[in-house]
Amino acid sequence: METIKIIIEKTKDMYTAYSDNTSGIYAGGDTVEEVKQSVLDAIHLLKAYNTDENIPNILKGDYQIIYQFDVQSFLSYYKGVFSNSALERLTGINQKLLYHYATGMKIPREPQRKKIEFALHKLGTELLSVEL
Repeated sequence: METIKIIIEKTKDMYTAYSDNTSGIYAGGDTVEEVKQSVLDAIHLLKAYNTDENIPNILKGDYQIIYQFDVQSFLSYYKGVFSNSALERLTGINQKLLYHYATGMKIPREPQRKKIEFALHKLGTELLSVEL
């Protein structure tokens, strides 16, 4: 199964998205949910209104869609789920710096992005093992 990688970014007014590895997939919306639907609509339009030779090969077989956020978009989208204090506890990155990342005042370097990603994946693994 092929993977279509979609990059979601936050702009001043909205969220935008594009495919990192498949040409012709661009999307936008006021929310991440709208962007995801816009991605699906873009794929549908690509398949419906192009000849077979103009459709990217990845769209001709089975594929899955993976969404990748930039740090600002992620923090903005999940601000109702993760407080800066909770993220500080998870990542070890202080709240003021997390605020700067969320507002776009600063862009995290690769080690900081990886630290955030690792902490979130660790939390996800822990949550998957919880039974109630």
